Amino acid sequence: MSDAITFGMVLAAGLGTRMRPLTLYTPKPLIKVAGRTMADRALDRFLEAGVQNAVLNISYLGDQIAKHFEERSDLAISLSEEDEPLETGGGVQKALPLLKGDAFFVMNGDAILLNGPTPALERLAAKWAREDEIDVLLLLLPSHKATGYEGQGDFTLSSDGIPAFRGELDTAPYVFSGTQVLSRRVFEGREMGKWSLREVYEQAIAQGRVKAIVHDGDWLHVGTPEGLDVAEDYFAKRESVDG
Repeated sequence: MSDAITFGMVLAAGLGTRMRPLTLYTPKPLIKVAGRTMADRALDRFLEAGVQNAVLNISYLGDQIAKHFEERSDLAISLSEEDEPLETGGGVQKALPLLKGDAFFVMNGDAILLNGPTPALERLAAKWAREDEIDVLLLLLPSHKATGYEGQGDFTLSSDGIPAFRGELDTAPYVFSGTQVLSRRVFEGREMGKWSLREVYEQAIAQGRVKAIVHDGDWLHVGTPEGLDVAEDYFAKRESVDG
């Protein structure tokens, strides 16, 4: 039985080049969708799961992110500063001294995860607690349900929850949400520097130490100005229904 997950990390150090010109003066995680920044929305998911310790890695326009989160007091926030963006893997690795526990959540700061019937991170934590032989737990969702996403999908998924990369297939039925649980074991022996978490996933798949669950809520890919328009339209329609 795994210990409770008490720390989470939001990846917030990217350059946001595909979101230009909006990111010329504003870091992508601080771009607002329906009046709330994408990074704040990720931190909201932590709080719902009882996680009150968060780390954000910062680099590009990082001073803006630091200043923004000085004003948020409902959870403890630490910053991992990078001289240049270290990509997903290098960014988490550099932040490890700030992340306590054997495992922690990691979320992208440039996507929006909305809960289904049960908060998504609660579902991940419950699955992690039941699994003793995994180092990576990914949150996937059906590609056709990914708002603003136009790719070919990332993963296939077996009936017992084992993901595999799309590889040479033209399409795959599931897209990775950017939300996951990682064991700190996956960083052992790795050199510090710029590298992608994909290396961790590939190793975990090869070792049979990865599982995935399927998200039962909505997810918005907000990677470009056009994607931002789609996200704003999504919230406007939802508000009109709820209202």
